Amino acid sequence: MGSTSDKIKGSANEAIGKAKQGIGEATGSERMKGEGAVQEVKGKGQQAMGDAKDAAKDAIDRAAASARRATE
Repeated sequence: MGSTSDKIKGSANEAIGKAKQGIGEATGSERMKGEGAVQEVKGKGQQAMGDAKDAAKDAIDRAAASARRATE
């Protein structure tokens, strides 16, 4: 999965998780609040994974550019 799709899925899971927590709060459902909290954390993890993939790609691109400059 690419970094962009990780970030999109992460944002969606985070938003859905927050919504579930709000519904759980409004209805008094501890189960819904718990599910929402878990889904929100999952979303944050997916976004972090996307950020890490971007950082790794940037580091590789910088290293490759540096290597090209060194051989010129």
